[in-house]
Amino acid sequence: MRHKMILITGGARSGKSAYALKLGKAFSKKAYVATAQALDQEMRERIEKHRKERGASFATIEAPLELTKALQKLSPGFDFVLVDCLTFWLSNLLLKVQNPSVIEQSVEKFLNFFPVRPFTLALVSNEVGMGVVPDSELGRKFRDLQGKLNQQVAERADEVIFMVSGLPVFVKGRRRGASAVKKEESSYAVI
Repeated sequence: MRHKMILITGGARSGKSAYALKLGKAFSKKAYVATAQALDQEMRERIEKHRKERGASFATIEAPLELTKALQKLSPGFDFVLVDCLTFWLSNLLLKVQNPSVIEQSVEKFLNFFPVRPFTLALVSNEVGMGVVPDSELGRKFRDLQGKLNQQVAERADEVIFMVSGLPVFVKGRRRGASAVKKEESSYAVI
């Protein structure tokens, strides 16, 4: 079986993570790579809620900064790995490193990992280019880096799914009528 790479993108609260978890149901040995950091009480509660939603069927690996290293160290046998999300990972890098060349090197290492991965990889990422231009330099830098990362991942992905109000819109790699999630579980649109 050929291992796919699937990018699931969309706005905040569009259903990206829930859809990615549904995709994982078809696999037997799953890992969830979390990039968020619990820096305040609200975020701790959010992370705990996500843990409960995915249950014990996913092994959880926390990788707020060293995403590529975490993916490389996964034990053999995983057939599905969900990274949730690239947006937090990039934000963490930008806030910690703030050096564009170091961030670009981290992104390049991550992109170079794709061809050698021994599992289906689902990547969740926010679409940040549909809102207003950020009013701060850091905000604009993040938006530009995130937009570039999303484009680089989408180019390499077998499938790209854009989530809109909880519905998947298949942008790349799906034929009309094809769905990895049962029709009873989710309606979908194809463009």
